Amino acid sequence: MSYDDVEIEDMEWNQELQAFTYPCPCGDLFQITKEDLKLGEEIARCPSCSLYITVIYNMEDFQEPDQKSKKGFESSKQQPITVA
Repeated sequence: MSYDDVEIEDMEWNQELQAFTYPCPCGDLFQITKEDLKLGEEIARCPSCSLYITVIYNMEDFQEPDQKSKKGFESSKQQPITVA
């Protein structure tokens, strides 16, 4: 079970770690990378203990701009029909 649910807006971007971080009760930091978020991962883990948190975020905010437009395009794609 997750230690806590944390909004991405409450986390801090750590340039050195290249990850979003949030304080862990053990004194270290929960960490999750942008790449993890792009893949739909929502668990930020602490490297020093067994605790983890669930990150609440909008996955579309971390997708590449072309993926957003492709997603919309794919769903509206017309299907060919056969005329006899």
